[in-house]
Amino acid sequence: MQMNWLDGVVIAAFFLVLLAIPAVASLMVKSKDSAEYFKSAGSMPWWLIGVSMVAATTSTNSANLFTEIIRRDGLSGNWVWWAFLLTGMLTVFVYSRLWVRSGATTDIAFYELRYSGRPAAFLRGFRALYLGVIYNLVVMATVLLGAVKIGVVMFGVSAATILAVTAVASLVYSCLSGIRGTIYTDFFLFAVVMAGAFAVMFYGVSHPSVGGWEALMSSPVVAQRTRFLPDFSNVDAAIAVFVIPVAVQWWNVWYSGSEPGGGGYIVQRIMTARSQGHALGGTLFFNILNYALRPWPWYIAAFASLLVFPDLDSIRAAFPGVDPALVGDDMAYPAMIKVVPNGWMGVVAASLMGALFSTIAAHLSMGANYVANDLWRRFVRKDASDREIIFVARAASVFLMVAGCLLAPLFESAKSGFDMMVQIGAGTGLVFLLRWFWMRINAWTEIAAMTASVLCAVFFQLAWPRLSPVTLLFWHKLLLTIAVTTAAWLAATFLTAPEPPQTIERFKSLVRAKGRDVGRGVLLTFLASVAIFAFMALVARLVTG
Repeated sequence: MQMNWLDGVVIAAFFLVLLAIPAVASLMVKSKDSAEYFKSAGSMPWWLIGVSMVAATTSTNSANLFTEIIRRDGLSGNWVWWAFLLTGMLTVFVYSRLWVRSGATTDIAFYELRYSGRPAAFLRGFRALYLGVIYNLVVMATVLLGAVKIGVVMFGVSAATILAVTAVASLVYSCLSGIRGTIYTDFFLFAVVMAGAFAVMFYGVSHPSVGGWEALMSSPVVAQRTRFLPDFSNVDAAIAVFVIPVAVQWWNVWYSGSEPGGGGYIVQRIMTARSQGHALGGTLFFNILNYALRPWPWYIAAFASLLVFPDLDSIRAAFPGVDPALVGDDMAYPAMIKVVPNGWMGVVAASLMGALFSTIAAHLSMGANYVANDLWRRFVRKDASDREIIFVARAASVFLMVAGCLLAPLFESAKSGFDMMVQIGAGTGLVFLLRWFWMRINAWTEIAAMTASVLCAVFFQLAWPRLSPVTLLFWHKLLLTIAVTTAAWLAATFLTAPEPPQTIERFKSLVRAKGRDVGRGVLLTFLASVAIFAFMALVARLVTG
């Protein structure tokens, strides 16, 4: 199925609305200062915050990742990221209020509120560079890889063309009016994304190779992949996809969008809330949408792909012009797009671009915020004007976009990018949870944790295969990295001096983290997590029968 003039009209309309929303938002605001550009002057309601978080989390890579997981490990394979719901609920009921009370412009600015002296300044600068540039580029490259894999199938154009169009559109969208325009546009993009996802699901289930809903769910190939919980008789698989994520990963791994204690673009949107209540409500709304509702159209399309494209050879045969190096299980979703008719194909194309732009814009905005406020204003020009800071942020966005496009071809698949990001953040999560309450933690604790986790990730990914004939599974590497990193940051904590009493007292008075409130938050985290997991299981039972 080739795109026609009707699809072109739909895509043109999509771009008109995409550019109009941030342009109008820019004209609506009276103030052009940095507080407005980076925090929307604290004016966002909970429902916009929640949808914006979901839009930022949803990328073209999302559909590819879910499809790859289901084709390899079935529905239960998604526990590798479902477990992060526990992280999200803890952010909702404990940490969202603390972040609002801190008053920080970014989550990186937290460091000089919690710690003191040169170590705190170094940590803030290094973390801004590490997250805002290095880690951010890994995430962006993975997202762009998903766009390339879908684009070469849908449009038959080169990867370079796809990256160039993405770069121009994302920069205009993210830089025009700051975080306010980004959040407003995210609402529109999320609606388009879900419309496209439902179209692929509907026409995928209706495909002759599938034969409709009942035939899909009664197929033995699909039925064996619809378990909500893994098959515990397969011990290695159960440990990898369920035990490790639920028992260890969610609280001890830093992952973009699911950071223990909150961070990144999640905290950036929390900071735009009208009040603590709106911050909590928005974060709760995000987690319900993100885990319980949003992915189902992609899950069902992935099930259908098992019948339309049962193996990699069938994908290669259907798309002989595609570079064989790009063909993996994650390529099955781009292949499913081919079954959508004209008109609706334009909606699907717009939805994929919307998913791409919202995620790229979130990371550009987050990285630019770190560079402008935590590097430039803090270390280069402390008296920089708001106009200069906004200019630096926009220049940083251009650099990140170009570098992300250059890095994208180095990754192999959606799952490989996910595994790398999880590996890099392994072992640091507990520090981010405890630093609000355990005052013995200092700046050197975080420096040691971050350094150890990166070195371990590099060692196990690059050096180990050359040094040893023993093949380590992903969860082996994860546990080893967590053990080494935890030992490193505990040693650094007790071998260095604690923070000065005045720094600790200032921080405590700022965030007002009372034991009773925290205890209630932990209880609510448990109850809400159980409720949402139960709802997810119910939906899975109703959908799969």
